[in-house]
Order: sequence, then structure tokens, then C-alpha cells
Amino acid sequence: MRGARTPAVRPVTSDNQNKLRTLSRHRRSKIARAAHTTLVKVDQWGRGDALPGDLASAIEQAVVHGMERKSKKKV
Repeated sequence: MRGARTPAVRPVTSDNQNKLRTLSRHRRSKIARAAHTTLVKVDQWGRGDALPGDLASAIEQAVVHGMERKSKKKV
């Protein structure tokens, strides 16, 4: 077996990507709408797949702003 002794390559995800993966489909679709992209691209970013830089930063900003609004409502 070739490559049996090498570790698997896994993408390293950030805290925001991990938080996105815990959100419901409805919340993720709201983030996709805010970032002007599709739900598929948002899910790909959450898994750590490669996306263009401008799209990844737009999704990350939408996640950050979504989390801020969610935490403000609880207070």
C-alpha cells in the first residue's frame, strides 16, 4: 500500500468556520445571502475547502456580524 505510513492531509479550520458548521441551514442561508453567494460555497468554506480570497473574507465578515447580532439579542 502506497502512502499507508503518511498522515492524512486535513484542512485546518478557524474558530469562525467551526461556529458556522454548528449553525442551522436557515442561519447559514442568511449568511450566504449577506455574503452575496450560495449556500454551497458557505458550506465549502466551513469545511475548509479552497475559495477565492474575496469570497472567503466576505463569508467570514458575514459570520462575524451574524454572531454579534445573535449575542446582542440574548442580552
